[in-house]
Order: sequence, then C-alpha cells, then structure tokens
Amino acid sequence: MGIGEAGGTVSTRSGAVWPFLDIIRRLGEEGRAPTLLALENVLGLLSANGGADFRALCSALSEIGYRFGAVVADASFFVPQSRPRVFIIAIRREVPLPAAFTTDIPQRPWHGQILLRAKASLSPEDATNWVWWSPGAPPSKKQFELREIIDVSGEAEWNTDEATDRLIGMMSPMQLGRLNEAKAAKQTAIGSLYLRMRPTGYGKNVQRAEVTFSDTLGCLRTPKGGASRPRIVVVDGERVRTRLLSVREAALLMGLDKEFELPSTYHECFRLIGDGVVPAVVRFLAERLFEPLAIHARSFAVAGGELKESA
Repeated sequence: MGIGEAGGTVSTRSGAVWPFLDIIRRLGEEGRAPTLLALENVLGLLSANGGADFRALCSALSEIGYRFGAVVADASFFVPQSRPRVFIIAIRREVPLPAAFTTDIPQRPWHGQILLRAKASLSPEDATNWVWWSPGAPPSKKQFELREIIDVSGEAEWNTDEATDRLIGMMSPMQLGRLNEAKAAKQTAIGSLYLRMRPTGYGKNVQRAEVTFSDTLGCLRTPKGGASRPRIVVVDGERVRTRLLSVREAALLMGLDKEFELPSTYHECFRLIGDGVVPAVVRFLAERLFEPLAIHARSFAVAGGELKESA
C-alpha cells in the first residue's frame, strides 16, 4: 500500500505515483501541465508510516503548482460492500476555486476523523494549499441490496455439513453468540465469514472463524492464501450453510454488469476485484466534482500570468 519514496529504489504497489508526478512536473515546466488531477488509494494512505506518505504526496503536489484536497468515499453508499477509498483531487493554483464545489469546513461523510488527522499533520506551507472539496450529499439508497445478488438456493456450491461444523468449531464465544442471534431471528440471514489469526493470551495465535451479519459485506481484497478468501454464511433457523463467495457475486458487489468478462481462474478474478474501484463511486465523483471542475478550468486560459476567459 505504501507509495515509496520519491526517487527511491524501493518498489511498492503505489510507487508509480512518483514517476507520474515527475511527468506532471516536466509538463508544467513546458507550460503543458494538466489543470486537474485525481489520484486514488486505499484508506491506509492517510496513516501509513505515521502519515509520512500522505504528507510527502501533498508536498509534491504543492511544489509542482497545485492546490489539493481529499475525500474519503465508501462504496457502501452505492453497493452492499464496505470499501472506503481516498480520492485526492488537485487543481492548478492559477485556477480560481469555484465556490459550488468547495466548503469552508470539513463535511461528513467525505471528511472523517482519519482525514482530519492527516490534514492537521501537514506543514503550514502545504496546508495553505489544502481545499475541502464538497461532492454534496451521498446517494440515499444503494443501487441494489445484498439479498438480490447472493444465491441462497441449493444449486450453489455449498460446503458439506462437516466443513461447516468445522468452521463453527473455530468460533469464539462472541462469534457463536452472533450466530445464535441470527438463528433466533426466524428469517434468512446472510453474513460474511473470515478466517483470522487471533492471540490466545498465552503468547500464541489461533485461527478463528469470525462472522458478521449485515446488509453490507466487508471489503473484498486481493487473495493472500486460502484463509483470506471471502466466505458467506446463510442462516435459516437452525440450518447453517457456508461457502466461498462466488466470483460472479464478487463482481456484482463491485457493481460490475453480469456480462462483464472475468478472468478464467478464481485467484485472478479476486486479484482484479481486490485491486479495483467500484465504478459507481467514480461515476458519482465524476458528476459531482471531476467533470464540473474540468469544465470550470477549461473556461479559463493563462495568459501573461493572468487569468482571462477563453473563447
């Protein structure tokens, strides 16, 4: 997740940002820098290395002539999956800020505590270039509900009863309590199930099965072994069934069309999905910020160090 160091030799998954910003810098020296930039990363960017990665990125944007701000957009407003992502939006300093797309104070849900802490850690110089972007109110309703895409029929590839019993046997008393509450609800309950290593209190770790029953599943991630594969649990009274989340269900949780062509293997599908951004989130931000800001910026042209309306 880390973005590495500018000019450094350590490669990270997000390290491409530095060569990218170097290209933007050189374009600026030629008078051809893009007016608007948008960068996306996982929420951990705001706190990685004690916030140093985020500060370095903001400093770099400031140095090459941009004002910037960030919003944290969670896909759970659009699809039944919790998937918070950071979008950093930068605009050339010469371009006047349109009041319709900014706010003087942080605005929920786009500017949560983790972003407030990250912003507060910026240097005074970089903080002067900070912008509180305002996408407006999030959607009031998801595009679809979890129960609409999870196959609870007997035709799905369910685990055997023995395999399900093994998973239940790996639950702590608290997790068993959640399972029993779902049984007592007298209605079909759909939940997520993950295998995680937890400390025992005696200097050792033990693998636990952990369940959550909610209208929103947890964030789909890139696979790092069998234990990290997302599982679902379906409870109908005393009947408990478990299985892996199918690749098609995972694609639907990302908001992809049923006709979207997926890689041929389970592992590659989840590599694609785990690294992906929910299209509905990008479309929302495009309509609320990216496209209006681009139109606003195009209405101005820099001439002789002054802004004037372009033809």
